Amino acid sequence: MIELDELDHKLLRALAQDATQSAGALGRRFGLSQPATWRRIRRLEEAGVIKGRRLRLNAEALGFGVTVFLGVKLARKGRVSLEDFERAVSAIPEVQTVEHVLGLYDYRLRVVARDLSDFERILRRRIMTLPGAGEVEANVLLSEERLPGPIG
Repeated sequence: MIELDELDHKLLRALAQDATQSAGALGRRFGLSQPATWRRIRRLEEAGVIKGRRLRLNAEALGFGVTVFLGVKLARKGRVSLEDFERAVSAIPEVQTVEHVLGLYDYRLRVVARDLSDFERILRRRIMTLPGAGEVEANVLLSEERLPGPIG
C-alpha cells in the first residue's frame, strides 16, 4: 500500500471532480511545478490508486431517457456458470454496468433505455433470455448526484 500525503489527497480530490485538469493547472493550484505534479499523478497511477480516467456521457442527451437498476437472481436449475452469465449480459449494449453482489440478488445491472417500452423490450428479449436468468427486480432511477467518495 502506498503512503499518501496531504498533497496526494488534494490532487485526488481535484481529479475526482474533473479528471481533465492538466498537471500544469493542478500544479499552479497547489504550488507545484508541472513536472512534479505529473510525477505525483504518475506514481498514484502506477500504485493503482488512480485506476483510470473515464469519459461520462450524458445518456439523456443521447436519447436514453430511462435508467434502471436491475437486480437479477440466477436460476438454480441448470447451474449456469457465473462467467457465462457475465459474458452474455456484458454483450448487451444497453447494460452499462454489471456488478456481482452479495444479498437477495446475484447481480446488479445498470441499464439505459430510450423509454419504458424500450426497457421492457430489452428486459424481455435480451436479459430474460440470458443463460441462467431467473428472478429480477427493477428500480427506475429518478435522479442522481455523483459524489467523489471518501478520499481522506
